[in-house]
Amino acid sequence: MKRQLHIQELRSFLLLWASQAVSELGTAMTDYALIVWAYGQEGTASSVTRLTLCAFMPTILLRFAAGALADRWDKKRVMLACDLIAALGTAAVFALHAASALRVWHLYLINLLLSGMNAFQVPAAFVATSLLVPKAHYARAGALQGLSGSVVAILAPALGSALLALGGLRLVLTCDLLSFLVAFLVLLLCIRIPDAKRAPGEREPLRQSLLGGVRWLREHRAILRLSLFFAAVNFLAKLGDDGLLSPFVLARTGNDQRLLGLAQSAVATGLMAGSLLMTVVKPARKKARFICVTCAVVFCGNIVLGLTARPWLWCVALFFSYLAAVWMNVHLTTVLREQVPVEMQGRVFSASDTLKNSLIPLGLLLGGILADGVLEPFMAADSPIQRLLSRVFGAGAGAGIAVMFTVVGILGAALSLSRLGKAMCRELDGGGE
Repeated sequence: MKRQLHIQELRSFLLLWASQAVSELGTAMTDYALIVWAYGQEGTASSVTRLTLCAFMPTILLRFAAGALADRWDKKRVMLACDLIAALGTAAVFALHAASALRVWHLYLINLLLSGMNAFQVPAAFVATSLLVPKAHYARAGALQGLSGSVVAILAPALGSALLALGGLRLVLTCDLLSFLVAFLVLLLCIRIPDAKRAPGEREPLRQSLLGGVRWLREHRAILRLSLFFAAVNFLAKLGDDGLLSPFVLARTGNDQRLLGLAQSAVATGLMAGSLLMTVVKPARKKARFICVTCAVVFCGNIVLGLTARPWLWCVALFFSYLAAVWMNVHLTTVLREQVPVEMQGRVFSASDTLKNSLIPLGLLLGGILADGVLEPFMAADSPIQRLLSRVFGAGAGAGIAVMFTVVGILGAALSLSRLGKAMCRELDGGGE
């Protein structure tokens, strides 16, 4: 009876969650196929990091304003419009490829467009979830979203590879467009998102409303410190496996797409296991401390990747580090939902997200430069230091990225553990528990 009550309470959310998961699977298959295609065209880590950079920059630049507008605008209309424009981007890739005119720089431009839409969709979807889900189920909803993401990540490489072999890139893109159609129609016809309480910012001029999230963060220093902490974490993560896993595996294995698929499946399996556990386990009582500890575990995975050349050990490290990442992210999202009033969540979430993601472009650019222009050439040239490092990290393609992964892992784990006992953890764990 209790389980039936939970399902009834979460019915609209579950319908939205399932349909969006179908769309995410189509998008993930396309992303996988295009990364393989782009790396095959240029054969450099920079070609992959530039694609990722184009997917982040507009989001970071526009998210600040998008959050304020998401608090004012109808959430459902924003999500529908963003889905439609994303589908048009996929259709453009399909048309270019069908005409044998697709180039890597086309993908950069399309990623810029899609990232701009993502800036509006994410805060709208964040607030929509808060409106659809009772407060008691915030952690469960976050875990379910993580679960669908992990299932998508598991299926996308396998299905993407199978569809590429069966019908090429055009078939992958066709499936992506069909998945967009499913999500669009379900949201349009089957889901009603309730209105939030009238936000104070709606009575202000837009210019003042844009600063509402910043003002809230300045008044709530613990959330501000948490956002700044994750700005540093995200910068380091993009120098590690979060930004360079694909070129690392492809370089170390002689462009073996099968092993890349296994590595990505290990990531996805870890995400799924972590999400499943979080659907049945209560959140930690001291959430901020738990976030710091699990973040340190995530960075330890980079150390293992850098210090071994065995693919099965990569898979083990990726499984456990991404399992920890799910627990970290669910607790982070729960903290934000609990601490921020729902009528302010669009602006505060966007202001916090802008801070957290502000250093990602620098991390992506620096990661590609260090990999292709510094560490890879250094580990390929003979020198006393290179010979010493090659005893630990090996030689050949990918050895330079392995060095960078290890350094990033050590720095990230040290930063995460250093936050334990600091003001951020004391303030967040000391109240509202």
